[in-house]
Amino acid sequence: MSNTKRERDNQHWIMDWLIKQTGRYQNYAYDAKTFPPEVKSYKMIPRVMERYGRHREGMARAAEAAGHVETAAELYFLASEKYRLAQHAIYEDDNKEKIYLHGKQLECYLKAAAYAPNPVELVEIPFEDNYIQGFLHLVPGGKKAPTVVFAPGMDMTKESTINPLHHPFIVRGMNFLSLDGPGKGTSNIRKMHVTADNYCKVGTAAIDFLSQRPEVDMDKIAVSGYSFGSYWGMQMAAADKRVKAIATAAACYGPMTSIFEEETPHFKQVFMYMAGIEDEAQFDEMANQMSLDGIAGDVTCPCLIISGEYDPLAPLDTVLDVYERVTGPKELWVVEDEFHTPRHGETFGGADFYGFLADWIKDALNGKYQAGWDKRIIIHKMSEGPYSGVAPDVSLPERIGVEYRGPTKEQLGPAGIRK
Repeated sequence: MSNTKRERDNQHWIMDWLIKQTGRYQNYAYDAKTFPPEVKSYKMIPRVMERYGRHREGMARAAEAAGHVETAAELYFLASEKYRLAQHAIYEDDNKEKIYLHGKQLECYLKAAAYAPNPVELVEIPFEDNYIQGFLHLVPGGKKAPTVVFAPGMDMTKESTINPLHHPFIVRGMNFLSLDGPGKGTSNIRKMHVTADNYCKVGTAAIDFLSQRPEVDMDKIAVSGYSFGSYWGMQMAAADKRVKAIATAAACYGPMTSIFEEETPHFKQVFMYMAGIEDEAQFDEMANQMSLDGIAGDVTCPCLIISGEYDPLAPLDTVLDVYERVTGPKELWVVEDEFHTPRHGETFGGADFYGFLADWIKDALNGKYQAGWDKRIIIHKMSEGPYSGVAPDVSLPERIGVEYRGPTKEQLGPAGIRK
């Protein structure tokens, strides 16, 4: 870990206790454990998860040797995920453990992708004085196809987005480019740091790169993002009019005090490393500039926003504020009783959440959503999911079909409400 000092670093013992109690280092509202019982503190994560990655990698090699390549592919992908968790917990430049673990993550993913039913390429996209690395998943056959540029979340990488062996965008006829943008994955190793606005420039560089590919239909470019990638994705869509649709989930639009000051200290510790900033006051100044208020109105293409009703990283009122500013056709899915990762559980019937996202993007690129489209849905548990009817409002009492008429005469009393 870095020697950088932050005001809330003295709360790290609380995070250690929560890891021991919950098996998670963030999003504590969920019951599912991220880490096995052996992990009892944050510092244990890299080496314990390395063992789990090495175990799956060893099984993959054994399956390969036995000629069971389908099983080997699944195990290589699982190994890559364990190595991702291991390397993510180290936020320090030139750290040999992080470099080794990230290398194992990339190596295992490449081995899994080699068995995918469609071409998967490791690509290097020119950006400033270096290159952004990505995985380009291509529809079989080499024909021109719509293409989605994906911005993973803060603790995600280009490898962890979607299982390459069962890709929901590929089966729907869309290419998929997942990026390690500034501050993430390979860009961390290359010391390419994130700033308040350089991710939108990465989006433009990625689309420029795609324009040179014969497999890409440049009239049908979409952007998607998950968690903090939703913020970066909206930046991309606002900045580049070649983007014809934008769909984001686990919306994380700010204000950044929600994620950096009110949630676990882990978020700020990691993001300061991603930004290459050691002075907390300097970082706070950058974080204060990270807002969609001034650019959400520049999102003129069809836009889907998905948010958990009680997401602590992006309170619903802030999401609604961004949604109202979007000037293009738009749709909002509020997932009832959910928090920051609404793709899990029964809400989407146990189906791959990214399939719903891909369906919406495909419809958008095919012209379904025209000017004036404004659809808001509350996705109730055990409902028809995003196929549910339009919600009159996401707030009470309208959401339950009751008209709001203001305070009653009994509430007002003889003197009414004070001015």
